[in-house]
Amino acid sequence: MAEIISLLLAFSAKIGYLGVVLLMTVESSFIPFPSEIVIPPAAYLASRGEFNIYLVILSGLIGSLFGALINYFLARTLGRMIVYKLAGTRLARILLVSERKIKKSEDLFLRYGAVSTFIGRLVPAVRQLISIPAGFCRMPLSRFILFTALGSGLWTVILAVLGYVFGANQEAWMSIYYNFKHLIYGFIGFVIVIVAVFWIRAIAKNRK
Repeated sequence: MAEIISLLLAFSAKIGYLGVVLLMTVESSFIPFPSEIVIPPAAYLASRGEFNIYLVILSGLIGSLFGALINYFLARTLGRMIVYKLAGTRLARILLVSERKIKKSEDLFLRYGAVSTFIGRLVPAVRQLISIPAGFCRMPLSRFILFTALGSGLWTVILAVLGYVFGANQEAWMSIYYNFKHLIYGFIGFVIVIVAVFWIRAIAKNRK
């Protein structure tokens, strides 16, 4: 574990802010690359004065938006039929993309609408692909950017805070690793409840 942390820190120190943007663009598109190995090490270096934490977060957000827009415009341009056909190819399987995963993202989008592009950015198995059904449905670009920025920004801030606070503490990271999924799903549940409350209040107000 110590060797992995050292390698990640050395890698982050070399790539700089532009590297964070590029890697987060890759992570947010259809290419599998975990943001967990990009933002936390850069944030830890910021805690040591080697980076600026605000620029780390901004770089992560910009990269996430770029990657999401790639998926959005690909889906919007190619259409649902072609995207699903491509998802069934061998190359897609190598990239860990499947028809089932796209269908899962599409179901989430159809269930929650535009707000799913915010919620989906917090779900590890969905966050890279939630932009695809938004492209299928030709979601207004301004709303897509807004909700994606909110979700990606929140995700980036969470990772940055973890990296900044816990740094190279191996025990802390192991604990986070084993409990991360439960923490994220609990937080998502909380967000859904808040959104539902505002939605119900808005409906009640319109009825009045």
